[in-house]
Amino acid sequence: MGEGIRYKKRPCRICRKWFVCDPRLGDRQKTCGSAECQRKWHARKCAEWNQKNRDYFQEIYIRKRIEDCAANSKGRAISSSSATDFSPQTGPSAAPIQADFPPPGFQEVIGIQQFIIIEYIIRLLTRGVQEAIKAQIIEIRKERAPLHPPAISRGDSQKPP
Repeated sequence: MGEGIRYKKRPCRICRKWFVCDPRLGDRQKTCGSAECQRKWHARKCAEWNQKNRDYFQEIYIRKRIEDCAANSKGRAISSSSATDFSPQTGPSAAPIQADFPPPGFQEVIGIQQFIIIEYIIRLLTRGVQEAIKAQIIEIRKERAPLHPPAISRGDSQKPP
């Protein structure tokens, strides 16, 4: 059973070296057996998944931030020196929110949850504007790319007119 099955060689998707697939994996194997290639392939696939599921992490981030700030404030008014900031890598910290608002009169009208949502929307808008600016810079650089000098085809020292 299975003695006549021969697996074809294929190139590793990372290092491009040819390898024979493990019979237990068959067509599902994408990289050679080296640990470095497997690690790079895993990182690439994780990055693709994270890009496709960006909304999942944004929802978790905003919900966790609201819960942490609500638990820490316990009805206190928001101030830029007493509010906590949450980052997905480090968790809640005692660092103040970087915004210069809300002013004291604003604190009576707006709650901590609304402030966090507004701040999050501002971050998203800022990120969008920054990405648009980067795209424009790339386009400008492509338009202003230097032209290559005309090549002399005969190989002699004749200069072009």
